[in-house]
Formats: sequence, structure tokens, C-alpha cells
Amino acid sequence: MSSNQALFERAQRTIPGGVNSPVRAFRSVGGTPRFVKRAQGAYFWDAEDKRYIDYIGSWGPMIVGHVHPEVLEAVQGVLADGFSFGAPTEAEIEIAEEICKLVPSIEKVRLVSSGTEATMSALRLARGFTQRNRIVKFEGCYHGHADSLLVKAGSGLLTFGNPTSAGVPADIAKHTTVLEYNNTQALEEAFAAFGDEIAAVIVEPVAGNMNLVRGNPEFLQALRRLCTHHGAVLIFDEVMCGFRVALGGAQAMYGIAPDLTCLGKVIGGGMPAAAFGGRRDIMSLLAPEGAVYQAGTLSGNPVAVAAGLKTLELIQAPGFYDRLAASTARLTNGLTAAASDASVPFCADAVGGMFGLYFTEQIPASFADVSRSDIARFNVFFHQMLDAGVYFAPSAYEAGFVSSAHDDAVIDATIEAARGAFAARAA
Repeated sequence: MSSNQALFERAQRTIPGGVNSPVRAFRSVGGTPRFVKRAQGAYFWDAEDKRYIDYIGSWGPMIVGHVHPEVLEAVQGVLADGFSFGAPTEAEIEIAEEICKLVPSIEKVRLVSSGTEATMSALRLARGFTQRNRIVKFEGCYHGHADSLLVKAGSGLLTFGNPTSAGVPADIAKHTTVLEYNNTQALEEAFAAFGDEIAAVIVEPVAGNMNLVRGNPEFLQALRRLCTHHGAVLIFDEVMCGFRVALGGAQAMYGIAPDLTCLGKVIGGGMPAAAFGGRRDIMSLLAPEGAVYQAGTLSGNPVAVAAGLKTLELIQAPGFYDRLAASTARLTNGLTAAASDASVPFCADAVGGMFGLYFTEQIPASFADVSRSDIARFNVFFHQMLDAGVYFAPSAYEAGFVSSAHDDAVIDATIEAARGAFAARAA
């Protein structure tokens, strides 16, 4: 049996940083990443056979738990017919119809393989539709690793953004304006300054990549109003929160219809699948109907579609979201009470099956707010919980996820472990 440390050392010889996605490397919390061997329900086991309660769930997709028997059966049922065809299948139509049914703002949808592919394609489509170049995004919202999205705020309120990654040309970054999340005044000023240049505004209506931060209803309504008035395309990036916070996504919860929506994670049931869709007149500009090109060899992969279709079926069971939200609230309320008993500055928030943990007195409303929390204390807490067999996201800037497999016993075991962690830290 290999140890996590031995696997990490081996991985670093052939994989940059030893991981295939940066946060997995534990750089922000320190220590050795856990190499997962298997998973079931609310748990996974690492290379050393230690069991953990899993609160990342593959960063959101495992909403019905790991290896759900019906999802497994659906996947096994299509494997014998072929893994990939590069040609249309009936199942692609079925999942497209299901997505359009569950998210009414989506009249047409294009399947892709990743959230990054969905967001970059949606932006290209918005630019093709408006014949404009500028896009607006918000600090702390992550929309994948396309060049125009790896941009942080400039030095002034309305300045061009600055690249946050080597390899992103300034000529590309200059077309991206970055504003503060939930800052309606900055949004109004940006549209007043160059509203007729803006092709699209892209936003996570419930952010999950600066920890969990809810969009303020006034802020999101202003987005809808300003985009409509100035002819810009409003894109909701619901790759993470779509089907996580509510059956119809955050847009159903807020009652706001975007022009385009990006989806991922849950719609693949753990398989690589994503999508973007929206208004018929915009989506009809995509090739082969229109002049905006987008293609993908594995788009609509039959195995991923089978997992996604079954997952979308399971989450429509009566009371599914009520039970999921109750479990998530049980977790956050329990953690908050445990911290309070130990006099540890801490708060938590939950929306549907997503949650955020913050070592600060108030629930944050922006990236700057999250950055003011006690990151060092979070890192200590993370390792205390890891030692106790509870796996939270290895970063203070990531949301967590609860599945339907996290029953009361699992939640209560987590809270009990946290009591010990908070008490030890307080002492």
C-alpha cells in the first residue's frame, strides 16, 4: 500500500505540482494531499485506507452521493454500446430537453465537456451577437481558465483588468473590466462610462470560488436591468450553483432570467459534462446555424449524458431539495454553535446544498470581505478536521458541498469533530 506522501513525491516527477488541478496540491493549507482510492455515499478513502467524510463531492457534482446505485446502473447500461461516437445520439436530445424544461430561460442548449469550455464559448457567442468586445466580470468569481477570464481588478474603479496568469496577453486582458461583487454603484458607473461597448456581463449569482458568497438581490436585479437597457448579454455562470442551490438554479431562486446560462458539474453526475444555453435568437448564431464557431469531439459523450440524465431525474424526487437544504443548515448551524461555545470568531452560510465557513464575525459579501477572515486559523482548523476524518475544501476561498447521502449521523459526527477542533484552538 502506497502512502499519500510517497504518491505525491512520485506524482511531482511527471505532473506539474503533482496534481492536475492546482487547489488539490494543498499549497494554501500546507501538508500532503490525500490521494483518493475509492468513494461511497458521503465518504471517500485515501491511499492509506483512511476514511473521510467528504464535503467537496468532486467540487459539487456528487449531489446524490458517490457511486449512487441508480447512477452506476445508468452508466453501466450504456458502456457496452460504446464509449464515444463523435456522432449524435438520442440521449443528447433527452438531456437537452430536460435542461430546457428545468431552466426556462434556456430555449436552446449546446453540450460541452467542461465549465471552462462553457464559459469561453458563451462569451464568444455574446461577442458575436452584440458585435462588441468588452466583457465585465467580478473579483472573486471564477469562470474557468480562458485567457479573458483570468483577469483581476485594475488599480482604479473603472480601469482595465490586469492578467492574473502568465501567458495572458495584455491585449486580451484590456477587453475585460473587473468590478467588485455585490457593488451596485460600481456597476452603474461602469455602464454609464462604457455601456455601449459591453458585449456581456458574466457573474456567479451564488459565488463558490471565493468561498460561498451570495449575490445580493438588488445587485443581480441591477445587472438584469442594465444589460437589457444597454443591449449587453447577461450570462449567469451556474456551473457550480446550477441544480445545487435550487432545482432551477440560482436564477429560479432569485427570479431573474439571464440571456445565457453556463452549467456543469451536477448535469454530468460526476462525469466530464457541461453546457451553455439561453435565448433562441442568441443560440441560433452558433455553428452550424450561424457564424459563431464552437465544436467538441467529446461533447454529448454518451457515458456522461447517462450519468447526468439519471442525476437530474433523482434530484426531482419530491422533497429532495428541502431535505438537502435542511442537512446543509444542520451542518452550518452546528458548526456555528460549536465555535460560539469555544468563543472562536466564526460564522457560516448555506444555500441549498452549498455552504461556506468563515473565520470572521460577519458573513462576507465580496472577495475583499473573505480576504479579511482569519486564513491562518482556517488552515489550522482544516488540518484538525482532516486528522479527525473530515475533508473540507483545502482552501479558505472555496465553498463546500453536502449530498443527499450526508444523513443526520454524518452531519452530527462532523459537528462533534469540529467541537474538538474549536476547543483545542481556543485552549
